[in-house]
Amino acid sequence: MTVPEGKANKTATEAAVEAATEAAGAAGATGATGAAGATGATDGAADPARPRRRQARGEARIAQLLRAAADVFCTSGYTASSTNAIAREAGVSPGTLYQFFPNKEAIAVELGDRLLDRWRETYGAAFDQSHTELPLDRLLDAVLDPLIAFNCENPAFFVLMHGSEIPGRITEAHDTLHATMLTRVESVLADYLPDMPAPQIHRIAEMAFMVFKAGLDLVMASEGEERTAYIQELKTVMLRYLDPLVGDDASCPAADGAH
Repeated sequence: MTVPEGKANKTATEAAVEAATEAAGAAGATGATGAAGATGATDGAADPARPRRRQARGEARIAQLLRAAADVFCTSGYTASSTNAIAREAGVSPGTLYQFFPNKEAIAVELGDRLLDRWRETYGAAFDQSHTELPLDRLLDAVLDPLIAFNCENPAFFVLMHGSEIPGRITEAHDTLHATMLTRVESVLADYLPDMPAPQIHRIAEMAFMVFKAGLDLVMASEGEERTAYIQELKTVMLRYLDPLVGDDASCPAADGAH
């Protein structure tokens, strides 16, 4: 089995930051009015590009703040982080930060929501139905590689989903997503093990899921060659657990029957 290679594309954190700005551009426009807003509708009609420039500045500022928040959360943890630290990391004043976010929780929720959206896309692709046509070792590569890569590229996601004192909205969304992913794992296992009773499928899925989460802790705590080694160890553990159940080099019976 292989391990994830480095990616040249933007990380999901960067993509999430960009996505977050789209819904909040109006806030930047409001915070940037000042003397320009006092000139009245005549000036606005004379220069229709001005509101767009204000909105673009607001979007860029939000992106800057969310990137800074991701760095601070990773360095200090959510609980020990502060809006002052986030503003300092972003190179802006606390007053500028408060034009866009009322508090640390609002920043975390915005960043968490966007990262959760990207995580849904990632695991949706990882659990693509076509992967069930693969032998078990290659299935594990196809499923685990993108999930591990996402977490490695977006450490703020791991902090927000697993840290203490995280805003309730984030933990609720994470719990819902966890249940959805567990159901998807059960579905894949049921395709490979069509004769196994549903309660046993559920237990195997939960065990495999918890093994993955425990292994991910070790992966995230390491770097470089050590991280690569832990990724391989995680795959080996998963393979040795599941292989006796589905058979060596076995592909999904349901997929075989569809051809």
